Amino acid sequence: MTVISSEELKEIKFKGTQVAYAVVCPRKLWLFSRGIALEHSSDRVALGKFVDEVSFRGKEGFSDENVSIDFITIDDELVVHEIKLSSSLEEAHEVQIKYYIYYLRLKGARVSYGLLHYPRLRKIKRVEFGKEDEAKIEEILARLEKTLELPEPPPVINAPYCKKCAYYELCYG
Repeated sequence: MTVISSEELKEIKFKGTQVAYAVVCPRKLWLFSRGIALEHSSDRVALGKFVDEVSFRGKEGFSDENVSIDFITIDDELVVHEIKLSSSLEEAHEVQIKYYIYYLRLKGARVSYGLLHYPRLRKIKRVEFGKEDEAKIEEILARLEKTLELPEPPPVINAPYCKKCAYYELCYG
């Protein structure tokens, strides 16, 4: 495990949400990263926050300037927990939790897996952080950085899940 200096850690400036958006939609990532945050007006996002709050009352989250993890428990090592409303974007959820593991490892923490909680589905998914995941996260971070360097937003992706997105009107209106 590599432990990096606090100066190098400051170079990691992406939120978990941005990492997930890099997987879901580059356009959403670009807009969100420029302060166009439409989630506050989304009923779906509000429902997700409510499910998060009532499902795991009393659990302590972890936040700093870069990440905001729903909660962490300790087994033989740290275990990262993320709570999601639905499993429809499960790949993005897995990448987000792996990013948190990657981030915590860079801070020197012992953590090798996380748990994705889908309370409405009564489902918990264990997400392992394998040898290839560090390179995968670094590739996503590089892609994220390139997206943010674009002078204008990437094109609309026309995915099936676009209709439920908080940015739908902005993209299709």
